Amino acid sequence: MVTLSQPPGRPSFESRLQEPITAKDISKKEKYMATRQMKMPVKENSEQEPEEMLSQSKRPERGRFLLQVDRQTKGSYATSEAAQAAALIIKKKYPIVKVSVYDSVDNSSMLVEAPAASS
Repeated sequence: MVTLSQPPGRPSFESRLQEPITAKDISKKEKYMATRQMKMPVKENSEQEPEEMLSQSKRPERGRFLLQVDRQTKGSYATSEAAQAAALIIKKKYPIVKVSVYDSVDNSSMLVEAPAASS
């Protein structure tokens, strides 16, 4: 039977299990940790233009006239008549909401009123 002798100055395994771990022991272990080299992904299409990112809170505006319901933009139209027609449909269906057509070039807003009820 072969017995292994401990090097001088080093405690045996059994005695090390009974001793509490100190901050000095932890710092010794940290010195021997292997460093890891990070591998970054390769950008393939770096020459192309980046795509335009659109926020979810702001929709792209395509037309001059914006349909607003309770000050929230719901759609855009090229002509004032198309925006007025859409606003009138919403106002007839939901008379309590505030419906307006905003002209983005003139910076003016026109409130759409419900048509008078015919009796």
